[in-house]
Amino acid sequence: MNKHQYIVIMAGGIGTRFWPYSRNHHPKQFLDILGVGRSLLQMTYDRFITQVTPDKVYIVTSTQYAALVKEQLPALTDDQILCEPDRRNTAPCIAYAAYKIRQKDPEAVMVVTPADHTIFREDLFYKSVNVAVQAASSEDKLITIGIKPTRPETGYGYIQYHEEDAGDVKRVKTFTEKPELELAKKFIESGEFVWNAGIFVWSIKSIIKAFEQHQPDISELFEEGTDKFYTEEESAFITTTYSLCKSISVDYGIMEAAKNVHVVLGDFVWSDVGSWSSLHEMREKDENQNVVEANALLYNCKDNYVKAKKNKVVILQDLEGYLVADFDDVLLICKKDQDMKFREFYSDAKSKKGEKYM
Repeated sequence: MNKHQYIVIMAGGIGTRFWPYSRNHHPKQFLDILGVGRSLLQMTYDRFITQVTPDKVYIVTSTQYAALVKEQLPALTDDQILCEPDRRNTAPCIAYAAYKIRQKDPEAVMVVTPADHTIFREDLFYKSVNVAVQAASSEDKLITIGIKPTRPETGYGYIQYHEEDAGDVKRVKTFTEKPELELAKKFIESGEFVWNAGIFVWSIKSIIKAFEQHQPDISELFEEGTDKFYTEEESAFITTTYSLCKSISVDYGIMEAAKNVHVVLGDFVWSDVGSWSSLHEMREKDENQNVVEANALLYNCKDNYVKAKKNKVVILQDLEGYLVADFDDVLLICKKDQDMKFREFYSDAKSKKGEKYM
């Protein structure tokens, strides 16, 4: 166990692609999506607590979810729950964690992960993370974890790497975010692309140096809080900082700009559980590839996801590739694999029907 290793779990999203199951007041990272008795956030925490002590785990979340984090992860102190007053994407989120952890341990190495991923074959996952931590500890490298693709997925980002590099840590050539299907097929055929898992590993020194070089405005804002972290002044400082901070992803703001970006190739089974379609792939299916979590009767139906309360009988006929999600105040019936449409559904329902349905 590396005594300077820290885990930063990003848990501030609202999960619009999982609406209407995921809601503003209780988004998907706090839900027992897989029916195992633990939320996605808790499963992520459980995964890493075998590698570090509880005091080395930090959660970055929205202020409105702080109570949920405390409820689900009672071992954490208030100082380990970093509350964002506004959503500013992943770069400010990571900067907040990096500058705060530096105040405690300037030699720290951060493993940054979303809260809503599922991982199988955790032994292989730990192997990949440990390779990345070792490399980040000794060299000025910004490292991401890449997953060997199993299909031409259009909902994931792709990383092209230098195949000729020796060892497990490869230099990155390019990043491509959510390509069209034909391009995704070409990526798979080439054999030199992996999925971007959104899991990052770097030393505190390297990521802060990268912010100073590529996002100096963000760097300057958080640098001013050096003497305020772990004090009663931190909350007010962060509120002011976020009001001045631009919204930008760490992928675009840092990783695509930096020259010292590397990837560790992972062999473990991974899903970002980012949509109903990805969840359908993971769940147990009937002989017609339907996932049925309802008191339902299906006639000539294939490849569907049906979720409803057991006190209602659901009868479906001649559906293929659909999501039928029936909740107390929202019924959603649509093609389950058109992930981008869910943002449109969410936005339109919010503007035309009201916040109470969000």
